Amino acid sequence: MSLWPRTMPEIPLLTAEVARAAFPRGSLAMRIRDSLGGVFSDAQFADLFTKRGHPALSPARLAMVSLLQFAENLTDRQAADAVRARVDWKYALSMELTDPGFDHSVLGEFRARLAADGEGERLLDVLLKRLREVNLLSAGGRARTDSTRVVAAVRTLNRLELITEAMRAALEVLAVAAPQWLTGFAPDAWFERYERRVDAFRLPVGDAARIEYAVTIGTDGFALLKAAYEPQSPIWLRELPALQVLRRIWIQHFTRLDDEVLWRPDKHLPPGRVLIRSPFDPEARASVKRGSRWTGYKVHLTETCEPDAPHVITHVATTESTTTDVEETTNVHTHLAQRALLPEVHLVDTGYTSADLLVGSPQDFGIELLGPVGMPTTRQGREKDGFDLPSFIIDWDNQQVTCPQGAKSTRWHPAVRGGYKVIETAFSRRDCTPCPVRARCTNSATYPRGMSFHVRETHEALMKAREEQFTPEWQERYKHRAGIEGTISQGVVRCGMRRSRYTGLRKTHLQHVLIACAINLIRIDAWQVGTPLGPTRTSHFARLRPTISTM
Repeated sequence: MSLWPRTMPEIPLLTAEVARAAFPRGSLAMRIRDSLGGVFSDAQFADLFTKRGHPALSPARLAMVSLLQFAENLTDRQAADAVRARVDWKYALSMELTDPGFDHSVLGEFRARLAADGEGERLLDVLLKRLREVNLLSAGGRARTDSTRVVAAVRTLNRLELITEAMRAALEVLAVAAPQWLTGFAPDAWFERYERRVDAFRLPVGDAARIEYAVTIGTDGFALLKAAYEPQSPIWLRELPALQVLRRIWIQHFTRLDDEVLWRPDKHLPPGRVLIRSPFDPEARASVKRGSRWTGYKVHLTETCEPDAPHVITHVATTESTTTDVEETTNVHTHLAQRALLPEVHLVDTGYTSADLLVGSPQDFGIELLGPVGMPTTRQGREKDGFDLPSFIIDWDNQQVTCPQGAKSTRWHPAVRGGYKVIETAFSRRDCTPCPVRARCTNSATYPRGMSFHVRETHEALMKAREEQFTPEWQERYKHRAGIEGTISQGVVRCGMRRSRYTGLRKTHLQHVLIACAINLIRIDAWQVGTPLGPTRTSHFARLRPTISTM
């Protein structure tokens, strides 16, 4: 399709008259149009369309429809019906009352264009720019970030279901792409084995029978891959995504010894960061957090949190579920810097902090990273009478450590652990062996005490943060982070953020961008009409809790 960029027309007089008669106080869609005007323009999406072909529908209108759709958590068909039937949506889109709208499939095509080029962030960028123009958003102040799990739009599979479904998915694709090639090769047994979706209750029972079943499926898969890579087979067969996914799954779950197919034990599987969990969404990963298990992704939201301005989501990131929060902290700062929306103070939980980030955030971005840091996890740190790192005196200038008993370290070695620069130290056996408090210092019965710690600047920042986070002043500043939990709840309850509508990381990220934009519209509207922030819900029963006397 080609695009002929057009400016958003004025609201038709009859549409405005009927809309205001139907909604004397306005609606979200109407108030957003009145306050922000036409947020999007066709020219902002011109590079997503060709210069020749059938004229496309206005992408500016489709973008606004998408935001309104996610603000009400509608399906594509419901959103298209709303464009056709709801006068307040016609008002927001500057459409005539007689305009029939468009087919619901157009919304999917529009999202596909955004996701294919990785341009989902464009919607949020344009909206944030518009909010800055009308003085509803500015840099500086405070911002807060948190994450939550996102369940993929695929069912959870065990290993036997996974390999069977991967084989079946590949055959389904080949049946459409190369039916003659497949029928000339596939054995009769495959039609019985792979004609239906596999379910756990149809699988064999017992370890021996299940391994035998897995080897059978594995042998079939290797035979299919071998045939696809034969010189006489079309070269494009091996490039089919379903064949590529099948190959990756087979590498992860099988091994071959000569011509024998072997089923890998669970302990020999690849790490969870690379282990495919579904052939229908090979980017989804399995993860566990606080007892909750899910297969899918993780979404990170960053919002402003000043009391004299609306709380606007300024950044959204979608990652694999195995990506830790601390890995995303620098990415959040980088994207906020690109949008010129860096805060002065960034409120986060423990997952986003590290000793290096406490030093790097002010140096690289001019941001104070405010969040609790992890406490020592060693046995000495857990026990009240143990000697942990703060019990030792570090002489940075002379590169020496003094223990609580006055002994000096004999080793000072700069090293790198897990990507972090550290100092490794150790004491002599002569001092540690006869020490009367050895049991409070080390678990080893023979080896002397050794330890490692961050380099000076990072170590001192970490020690300072650990001391400050227990002070009333620090806790008073940090209490503003709690509001991000309400943002996540709003995204989950109102916009369906917890479950992905689509498969793949790019499409899921686009969904989260649309949700973030929709929440921003909801909040801007609430701010302008004076709707107060919702308080933390307290049940009727909890309100009856007796007041504890301090006497």
